[in-house]
This record gives sequence, structure tokens and C-alpha cells, in this order.
Amino acid sequence: MKKRSFLFISMLILALILLLAAVSGGEASMIKEKYHEYSHKGTVLEGFVAWDEELEGKRPGIIVVHEWNGINPQIIQRCRMLAELGYVAFAADIYGKGVRPENREESARQATIYRKDRTLMRERVNAALAEIIILPQVYPDRIATIGYCFGGGVALEQARSGSDILGAVSFHGNLDTPDPENAGNIKAKILVLHGAADPHVPMEQVMDFRKEMEEGGVDWQLIMYGHAVHSFTNPGAGDDPSRGSAYNRAADRRSWEAMNLFFEEIF
Repeated sequence: MKKRSFLFISMLILALILLLAAVSGGEASMIKEKYHEYSHKGTVLEGFVAWDEELEGKRPGIIVVHEWNGINPQIIQRCRMLAELGYVAFAADIYGKGVRPENREESARQATIYRKDRTLMRERVNAALAEIIILPQVYPDRIATIGYCFGGGVALEQARSGSDILGAVSFHGNLDTPDPENAGNIKAKILVLHGAADPHVPMEQVMDFRKEMEEGGVDWQLIMYGHAVHSFTNPGAGDDPSRGSAYNRAADRRSWEAMNLFFEEIF
């Protein structure tokens, strides 16, 4: 009886030790986050910053550009994920503080403003660059920009502006531009992560982008994911590819891993 009691107590102590180890391991990173107000030519913008407070010293910064419905929980979560990888993530606000479309019509209206005015689009994302480089945790010369859907197109336009970023990553973003000759301005390396079945960015647009990059002498990569359509990284897009936009778990995982390898190279 005493042996059984001793064995039970020993197992209980071991379980408690393992539980404490798991808890302490989960506290290895301390993600801090805050909303960050800044401005562009009199327009107030509200971004979002996430970083690991436990890390010492400076680290690379990643600008994250939202989809056409503005900064939302999906973008906030991506910033947190980047912070967990050791980066400082800054969600750029292209639309302005409080401008958060609530439906497709409002989203389309806001996105169209910037797609019709690429100069304004570039200025808005470069306003985020001006903010992230002055954050005390960030190496000002080690910045990359990633974007989703509308934001993917913004990231590419930032690169076309000649901005001093090391890399630009587009997740299921628009690849078109009214000024393809601006590819000659690109200093960054480019990574495009594209759904092969995306009806919103058809193969003709992909081929035009390829021609643009080649003629501009850009260091570029394009990865296409079979059966993936638009918005393949967003669980909120649903699971019906026939609608043209749908989440694809495999493409989401693979594209995130491709981004990580890209960052290891450029940083």
C-alpha cells in the first residue's frame, strides 16, 4: 500500500514538473503590441505595432499592408506571428484612421481610390516606412514589406517607387501597374506568392508582371500554388474555391514558409 502511495505521489510530482516546464516555456516570448498614430499630408493614420519585448537589441522590421477592407484581425494576427519570429511588425494604414470598410462595396470604393492613384498609394505605404525606421527596436536599413490582396499590390508599388526596402512580398496580390517601366527603380528583392487558379489575377497579368520584372532587371521570384484562388491565406474567405476567393490551408502554410526563407536570405 505504501509503495502504491509513493508511486502515486512520484507521478503527481513529475506531472507538476512537466506542467511548470510547459508554462515557463510558453512565457519565453513576451509579445507587446500597440496602435500607432501617424500622419501623411494632414491625414491621420493608425497603424499597429507588435514586437517581442524579451529580445534585446535591434532587429529587422516588417511592414504589413492590409487587404481591401483595411486593418482587421487577420492583419493583427499576422503582425503577432511576425513578432513571434523575432521581427518588429508594423501594420500600415493606407486608408486613414477610422476608415474600416464593413462590406464589399465600401472595400471596393476605398481600394479603387488608391489603385487609380498609384502616387498616393506609394506615399501612404512609404509613410509607414518613415515610421517603422524610427522605432527603437528596429534596424532602419533592414526593412521588408509584405501585403495581402490589395496590400500585395501596395507592397509591389512601394518597391517600384524605388523605396529603400530590402524585400517586398505579395500574398495573392494584384500584379498590374500603370507604369511597368518603374521596375527599373526597384532596389528590393521581390517574392510573389500566387494562387494558380486565382480568377482575379489571371495568367495574362502574371505574364505581364514577369515581362516587367525581366525587363527591369529585378531579382524576383514567383511561386504558384495549385488549386489555390484569391485570398488563400485568409480563413475568413470561406472554403468554396468556385467563388474565386477561398482559404487554402496548404497554400497558407507553404507561402508563410516561403516568406521565412526569403527573409533569411535578405536579412
